[in-house]
Amino acid sequence: MSDETPVSVTMQKDGDVAVVIVNNPPVNALSWHVRQGLKDNFEAALADGGVKAIVLRCDGATFIAGADISEFGKPPRGPDFNAVLNMIEASSKPVVAAIHGTALGGGLETALVCHYRVAVPSAKLGVPEVKLGLLPGAGGTQRLPRVVGVEAAATMTSLGDPLPAAKAKDLGLVDELAGEDSLAADAIAYARAKIADGPRPTRNRAVFGDVAVIEQLKTANAKRWRGFEAPYANLACVEAATRLPFDEGLAFEREQFMKLMFGSQSAAQRHIFFAERQAAKIDGLPKNTQLRDIRKVGVIGAGTMGGGISMNFLQKGIPVTIVEMQQEALDRGVGVIRKNYDASAAKGRFKPEQVDQMMGILTPTLNLDDLADCDLIIEAVYEDMGVKKDIFGKLDTIAKPGAILASNTSYLDVDEIATATSRPGDVLGMHFFSPANVMKLLEVVRGDKTAPDALATAMAIGKKIGKVAVVAGVCDGFIGNRMLKPRQVEAMKLLMEGATPAQVDKVHVEFGMPMGPFQMSDLAGVDIGWHRDPNRIESIRDALCAEGRWGQKKQAGFYDYDEKRNPSESARVAELIEQFRAKAGVEKREITDQEIIERTLYPMVNEGALILTEGKAQRASDIDVVWIYGYGWPVYRGGPMFWAGLEGTDKIVAALEKHGFEVAPLLKEKAEAKTGF
Repeated sequence: MSDETPVSVTMQKDGDVAVVIVNNPPVNALSWHVRQGLKDNFEAALADGGVKAIVLRCDGATFIAGADISEFGKPPRGPDFNAVLNMIEASSKPVVAAIHGTALGGGLETALVCHYRVAVPSAKLGVPEVKLGLLPGAGGTQRLPRVVGVEAAATMTSLGDPLPAAKAKDLGLVDELAGEDSLAADAIAYARAKIADGPRPTRNRAVFGDVAVIEQLKTANAKRWRGFEAPYANLACVEAATRLPFDEGLAFEREQFMKLMFGSQSAAQRHIFFAERQAAKIDGLPKNTQLRDIRKVGVIGAGTMGGGISMNFLQKGIPVTIVEMQQEALDRGVGVIRKNYDASAAKGRFKPEQVDQMMGILTPTLNLDDLADCDLIIEAVYEDMGVKKDIFGKLDTIAKPGAILASNTSYLDVDEIATATSRPGDVLGMHFFSPANVMKLLEVVRGDKTAPDALATAMAIGKKIGKVAVVAGVCDGFIGNRMLKPRQVEAMKLLMEGATPAQVDKVHVEFGMPMGPFQMSDLAGVDIGWHRDPNRIESIRDALCAEGRWGQKKQAGFYDYDEKRNPSESARVAELIEQFRAKAGVEKREITDQEIIERTLYPMVNEGALILTEGKAQRASDIDVVWIYGYGWPVYRGGPMFWAGLEGTDKIVAALEKHGFEVAPLLKEKAEAKTGF
């Protein structure tokens, strides 16, 4: 070992049992020096005539939690991981893995080359690589079917969800459950008991189980896996284990792993993995910023948004006072919350007594004064500046000092809302996405005068209630809706020029979006933000609204809907578009799918570049997080700003200029340098 090699693996002896201990905080990742340490210590234990069995365990909070993904894409250092695993598996002395915390990915692959596995009941075991667009690349897809069978191996690799230790024991992945506080001693005793049995190399075991389950998994997950490569590559490897000798199976797995590793999908998924963690960091905020204590939350408005927002806090045991103007609206809102919880309980997500507990800490009221003891108050009423300023003016006199006053506005100026109070430092935006109890994104809008501790507290409470929170600056539509606007504008222009709603939507769905612009409009309501004057018809949308074509809720919008809300193309909509076209003197022409991408998706990248230049987003990756978690941008494309790099910023600029857009200077800069964001 060189002097610079960190000592992250050591060995102790307990009589005739050698204990190899990994200590690489925080999660014992398989960094190059860990691989080196495993190699050196196993070689020493194998060479020691007094050692009859070997235990592999870890210090700290967990067993080996996986690969060190910070090493991905860098020149290799230290011994090859597969070579180290093969050496452990080929050991002439029985090897026992002692598992606590999590054995994930490369951690589980390390446990699989050990001949026996002992785990504490609280441990979790799994291969989550598929979630980063990868597969277990160190024999996991070949060894798992030999230990747990084809069905469990196919399910574990393609879905990536970890198993609790008891379930792993039922499957044969764990041989023995140890005591939570006696793992080290229990593993040594187990290893000693296995000296007589000797090693049990996984590679020598036969694959078992029915290969038909692989096709069943593909069918069951077709919708969920649409557009993804990794789940299918994982299944192909498990299937290969059923028909190829072990070494050929390993070679097939390696080939599939390298294809994914150097492909754009895994790069995108790894980008989002890091981007999500980065989003939680607030630029320019002192590390020691003291958070405000949030023990009780007030929500104004018991409609869809207010009810959904309240559920997030109730689920975490945080009491909520919910305010409405009318008793009927209040009762309806509370009823919907109860109905949602009961539906979740019926699916086994909550126990009935948990539902009662959550409803028990909800206080419905018609009186704003009842918010006086709340630490955070979130306004979720109609998108009207006058209404919002009126509420914040009242809150200014009601709320206790230090309470955070947040608006759930999706477009409006948070700085203007703050002027209705004498405490603009306490005011910010908390833009939840609908349905608020399901969608993971939370845009936390920092006003010009928002206090640093208020901002930090809103971000922290977002994390506590299970949201991915992103800081946004004040501008029309913040990050997400601001970028949505140019897409919607161009989509409407394309209708005028010759595209149909179905063609535009099809291009977006094939790109990987859950739905296209017109499907989204019909789902949300075509009438949202409409001026409500049926005699004022200035656009196709006005014409639809004037005829009551408000979307799915009216069984008619840009599409016609049957009673099950299945859409079909509408002759009436085609007629209205034709009338507008004729009136505007626009000649209908053929629109290609490529033009739809260039005119609806490229302008979003352009808007993102402007957002960055204006400092309304902290970093390009934050914009990607907003679009992944708020709008269903396909994770395997990494968000609009990451995708711009894959697509080619020079190609995007050329197309935008061709279509007459004014290109953001930052995007031009990237194009000239031929780089992404």
